[in-house]
Amino acid sequence: MAAAAEPTVSGHLSAIAELFPLVVYTAMALLLVGGLLGAAWWLGEKRSGANKEAAYESGILPSGTARLAYPVPFYLVAIFFIVFDVESVFIFIWAVAWDLLGITGLIHITVFIIVLLLGLLWLWRKGGLDWGPKKQGTVKQLNS
Repeated sequence: MAAAAEPTVSGHLSAIAELFPLVVYTAMALLLVGGLLGAAWWLGEKRSGANKEAAYESGILPSGTARLAYPVPFYLVAIFFIVFDVESVFIFIWAVAWDLLGITGLIHITVFIIVLLLGLLWLWRKGGLDWGPKKQGTVKQLNS
């Protein structure tokens, strides 16, 4: 039985040499960001006043508050979009590599799709997809 070869010093040095460009790139990026932030702080105006702290709306005096209450369905649409967009990305990646993944990949993507479909059915059953006006008494709570 052959003994496993122990890593050599030259093997470690070649691994470090492969990572050297990444280290240089990261250091240069951090120096650039730090330098730009430092220059903005150093060159920036240090005075503060009432006019400077006021909101600027294209030369128009501000009226009212900038806080708008969006209805909850707006946020639900955004969350649904993100969930199903991520799902489509995973399915696309699987479709690109389906021949390499074989039957186990098919089983995994099938389970993935079934779990997401069960979540969609639960959401539909709870009324999370009902956007229109609701009749009195047919409102369902998502947390019940």
